[in-house]
Amino acid sequence: MRRIVVAIALSLSVGFAHKSAAQNCSLTVTTLNFGTYTGTLLNGTATGKVTCAGSWDIPMDAGTGAGATETSRKMTGPFGATLNYALYRDSARTENWGNTTGTELTGTGNTNVTVYGQITASQYVISGTYTDTISTATTSFTVTATIVANCTISASTLNFGVYTGAATNATSTILVNCTSMAPYYVGLNAGIATGATVTTRKMMSGSNSLNYALYSNSARTTNWGNTVGTDTLAGTGTGANQSLTVYGQIPGGQVLIPGSYADTITATITY
Repeated sequence: MRRIVVAIALSLSVGFAHKSAAQNCSLTVTTLNFGTYTGTLLNGTATGKVTCAGSWDIPMDAGTGAGATETSRKMTGPFGATLNYALYRDSARTENWGNTTGTELTGTGNTNVTVYGQITASQYVISGTYTDTISTATTSFTVTATIVANCTISASTLNFGVYTGAATNATSTILVNCTSMAPYYVGLNAGIATGATVTTRKMMSGSNSLNYALYSNSARTTNWGNTVGTDTLAGTGTGANQSLTVYGQIPGGQVLIPGSYADTITATITY
């Protein structure tokens, strides 16, 4: 199992309008590369060059994404999923770049221009390639980004309390947060006790041991181990925290030797 890395390509065709029919003007623009998008606000730029003897303006339309506007453009990806982004005329990213009067970039003569792009934060979309096309007339440039499936994991303590010789149950919670639609597998290792396995775990108190087990179901019939596809717990990311319950049990009938017993389990998420 490997981390999923996918490319997002956004191609734009940008029109160049010069204000005098007698002028021969041209515009070239480099690729706008956002780099890797992980759910936090991400900026990117492209540079262009205007060659023109007189005055000019450069408009950009809303693009082809369903429901897109000039202030909320959309790249389209797998299964119609969209990734919102915006294009600006200024480095502070406060002046939207559109194709209506007052939102176009205007100027005079030969000059360099910059397209300021931004992907807004907290978008948890399906991994895959996302594209859009902005067009008016004459030139084009490509905007690219990469979405990487990402996961985090944390866990609470599993506290059995007092063991009196009867079967004793307890639970703990694992919190998983994965990129939307990213498949993942959570595994639990054998712990740190010598001779322990994922099917016979051991809490230790000095040289004394107390066997216990961890399960992925409330009936405590499905062992929770560490082999992907065999005894791990599978899930699919939503972009928000997901709670997974660990069901623990100390079997009854074990010899009672007083002490405080403990073990450390490592939870691993593979995606």
